[in-house]
Amino acid sequence: MTERTGAGKPLDEYVEAAVQRLLTENADVAEQGITVVRREHTLLLCGEVASPQRRDEILRLVTEHFPDVTLSADLGVTRAPEPSEVEELP
Repeated sequence: MTERTGAGKPLDEYVEAAVQRLLTENADVAEQGITVVRREHTLLLCGEVASPQRRDEILRLVTEHFPDVTLSADLGVTRAPEPSEVEELP
């Protein structure tokens, strides 16, 4: 779990929605699988991402756009091995 501290002001549903919109609509991230949950003074990001670099990019982006928000992240890295054989399609 990662935590980045902002000003610690109470959050409203508009900040929560703005972060969700940023994650979905930003061309560099375009991440729809992240859940944003508001917990009084903290925003919690939950979900799975493809790599540690992607997780870092998501945290950097949210922190850059919302510097006054205390952010906590529970973003796991999906472990998907490469296919071991070629898939034959009919």
